Amino acid sequence: MITTEQKEKLRGWFAGRLPDDLFEEPAEVTVDREEITVIGRIPAPRTAEGASAAEREAAVTARIQEFRERTRETRIAVARDAEHRFRRKVSWGVVCDGERALFTHVAAPVMTRLRQPERQVLDTLIAAGVARSRSDALAWCVRLVQRHTDEWLTELRDSLEQVQRVRAQGPDTAPDSDSSSDPDSGPGHGHGHGGVTDSSTPDAEEG
Repeated sequence: MITTEQKEKLRGWFAGRLPDDLFEEPAEVTVDREEITVIGRIPAPRTAEGASAAEREAAVTARIQEFRERTRETRIAVARDAEHRFRRKVSWGVVCDGERALFTHVAAPVMTRLRQPERQVLDTLIAAGVARSRSDALAWCVRLVQRHTDEWLTELRDSLEQVQRVRAQGPDTAPDSDSSSDPDSGPGHGHGHGGVTDSSTPDAEEG
């Protein structure tokens, strides 16, 4: 699990690394084990007074596409630096006139085993046309839980973070003689499931 301090350091890195004129305000940066997502606000397009909803929607879509193409090289450069440093893929998105749009982003597979009653829940969602497949139905269930238990999930993450801090202060955290002599060993290096680390990865790709 990634701690609040690690998230703050990551957000600070992006605040310093992103060009000041890329977004209208500081970008929203979120991170998990596989991916860093950077979402920034861009200026809304100017439309004629009394423009229809369809015209405004088309203008926003065009503005988002224009931003994506114009800033591609800049964003690729930032993503390469971030992926080299933090060993996570970087995805991008924007908010324009209230419209939120994600560019390329990671869809990480999650394998699980379900008993028949649980499979029947997924199959019911498929039969009702809510989902196209079991994997799609499972993702729908996760989104539903997130929507209705967001406050509880936040409290749960805070509790887990407190457990991590207490565990780190325990008697088993003293470095042994081998690791103390290696500057690249210990917390902050390597690619564990919980940390934001410095290391190298292949070049970034952004669509």
